[in-house]
Amino acid sequence: MFSKGQIIFGILFFIVFAIVIGFTYRKDLKLHKKFYPGSIWILLAFIAFILFISAIKFFFK
Repeated sequence: MFSKGQIIFGILFFIVFAIVIGFTYRKDLKLHKKFYPGSIWILLAFIAFILFISAIKFFFK
């Protein structure tokens, strides 16, 4: 479906993208803590919601 070059490009792109996002997040960490306190709870609620939907799908399938 994909050529070998496309797969290599996709993997390398993902790795570089993740590294850049990580550095950017670490650079802005102080601002995140100042302006978005408690945002971790939003993330946890979102993950819990996705898990809940997956559980419902699993049990009613």
